[in-house]
Amino acid sequence: MANARYIKNYGAANNVSVDLISAVHIADKSYYENLNELFKTYDVVLYELVAPEGTRVGGNVEDKNTGGKNISLITSLQRGMQNVLGLTFQLDEVDYSASNFVHADISPTDFKRSMAEKGESFLSMFLKLWLVGMQQQTANKSAATDAQLLLALFSPTRERDLKVIAAQQFIQIRPTIDALEGENGSTIITTRNLKALQILRQEIEKGHKKLAIFYGAAHMPGIEEGLIEEFGMKLDQINWVDGWDLRVPVMTPKAAVKNAP
Repeated sequence: MANARYIKNYGAANNVSVDLISAVHIADKSYYENLNELFKTYDVVLYELVAPEGTRVGGNVEDKNTGGKNISLITSLQRGMQNVLGLTFQLDEVDYSASNFVHADISPTDFKRSMAEKGESFLSMFLKLWLVGMQQQTANKSAATDAQLLLALFSPTRERDLKVIAAQQFIQIRPTIDALEGENGSTIITTRNLKALQILRQEIEKGHKKLAIFYGAAHMPGIEEGLIEEFGMKLDQINWVDGWDLRVPVMTPKAAVKNAP
């Protein structure tokens, strides 16, 4: 995943930097361990979590903090993928109790209000994603087939093979974002991005110089646009980090027997 740094393009506050750290919601444990160390280097880390404004969480985040059955459903789906792919879950591994963490997301009440104003529902959102998935399956000749999925499920290295298939699908993120956003933007992306940028401005006005926004990768194109157009910033550098280890494991005969279906 990309960690991208933005700096002031003009103006007096040219010593302010903002890093966009794309969150991988399920990843290798080492990825989150490295993130926890990285987060210590910032004055402020703005994080996503649909919860009451100003929420401070101790240690790991529980589902009850997100509010609402639908958000918990998304968390359940992510946890299911975690178990299948042999990965760890962001909310279990990231230290949200760190003193420099600042909540920068909308509340469950505002989430519901925004969805109502936009005429959205979780059903319509999932239908959009399903239609995009069907279109990509038809147009993309490299999309995983049922046979490939079956082979991966019964492979002695099934966790790695399933991760490869999942990663190939995640690469095609732009059509998914466009489907969710539509012409007027969406609650799950646009409304929350605006909140993150609002909190960012408040933290910069407090005098913080080195800031990070820790949000899901789907949010980053919109947040980047806001940094450039509203904050007068420009891209300075990009660092790539591995969220998933996709290398083929070296298996001993004993391990091969143990992992056989």
